[in-house]
Amino acid sequence: MGVTGASPGRAEEHPGPVMDRDEVDRALARLGEEHEAIETSLLALQDHAGRRLLEGAELTGVTKDRWASAEQAITLLWNYFDAYSAALTAARELRARRRWPNRDDLVALTDRLRGASTTVAGHAVHSSPSAAPSITGPAKLSERFSLEDLVSRMNQLYARSLDMVVAADAVWSALPARIDLLSAELQRTRSLAHSVGVRPGEHPAGDELESITRELSALRGQVVSDPLAFWSPGPMSSAPGGGRPDTDRYDRAALALEDIRREIEAVLAVRQDSEERLLRLRDVLSRADRTLAEARAARGEVLAKIAASEVPAVSGPSTALQERLAAASEYRRHAQWHRLSPLLESLEREAEDELLRARESLTAVTAPLAVRAELRGRLDAYRAKVARHGMAEDSLLIERYDVARRMLWSAPCDLRAAEAAVLRYQRAAAEVLVPQQPGPHDRTGHQGES
Repeated sequence: MGVTGASPGRAEEHPGPVMDRDEVDRALARLGEEHEAIETSLLALQDHAGRRLLEGAELTGVTKDRWASAEQAITLLWNYFDAYSAALTAARELRARRRWPNRDDLVALTDRLRGASTTVAGHAVHSSPSAAPSITGPAKLSERFSLEDLVSRMNQLYARSLDMVVAADAVWSALPARIDLLSAELQRTRSLAHSVGVRPGEHPAGDELESITRELSALRGQVVSDPLAFWSPGPMSSAPGGGRPDTDRYDRAALALEDIRREIEAVLAVRQDSEERLLRLRDVLSRADRTLAEARAARGEVLAKIAASEVPAVSGPSTALQERLAAASEYRRHAQWHRLSPLLESLEREAEDELLRARESLTAVTAPLAVRAELRGRLDAYRAKVARHGMAEDSLLIERYDVARRMLWSAPCDLRAAEAAVLRYQRAAAEVLVPQQPGPHDRTGHQGES
């Protein structure tokens, strides 16, 4: 309310020493300023949008209970204010009688300004000014206050009434509009979902959309009728309206809708590029089948040409993937995009895995042929090296070369024996290619000749 009264004393307390004229005039000026501040605050509360909404709303729950108490508090506030105004007017009239008040006037003015001389009659009032303003105190025929006590009591009632009004108004200002915007977004998402076959009972996202629709409808009704149920008071806040609207339920609905919206967008993307993705899938599976066929043919060649070697078996093409690919084509043909979307994603992963498996199978099957090709290359490389050094006619090298070559170019080829033959040829070639060092006798003969 913006008015700070003195700490309320007991109504029976004596007003204290008699005030002089200057003290009386200062007290009247201060009380007049307080009166204006109180009146301004009460009129602002009366015109507050939240209070008008509370008066016209069909309230339920905690808001209904607190508004019933607040209405009584506001009525009592005006009664207190009327009593305060009357007391202040009477004091002013008494002071205006004489420019220089006598002692009897000063005693009367002291009693009016400091003593418990203001009577509030016919209302349910509290026995203690510090009691909570629930307007449930014991009913009395009347109660007497000092003006400062009355200001303190009005401050308490005003702060609690304003807190309730501001809190309700803050919730109404924040949540219903946001719920309406989210509901509009929900309707757009539902239209998109229906266009791609995402409907209740046919797809989990369709059921979730219906659940969010019911939640938003219930949430809006509860917010409108019981706004204080969605108010979180601020910690350690004594100011009216200290806190914030509780948006947890709204936030959960918004997040759930966002997840569904992304899912629907993914389904829409599937509708736009499904043909291209299906073509790529067919190409990947075709390449995998061709690679497996090549591996099977290579296995037959290896078994015919390589002896004493374990050749892994080669599986056939994946019929399960082909069946699922056919199902995907059917989904596209019948515009069942919500079914096609997850199926395409899994097929794309599995098709790449299938192609990788086929390539690994081909590599494993053809490994013996690669070993034979490496041995052939090594043998020819050493023969060329020997020829460059003019040792191609060495009988031992010719013999060992012929043995290794027959093994490598015959079928079936024993890789282990052929590798051993190539190593023998390498060692013989290495020995022949090492330069001959002169012996001791050669060095002596050369010295004699010199």
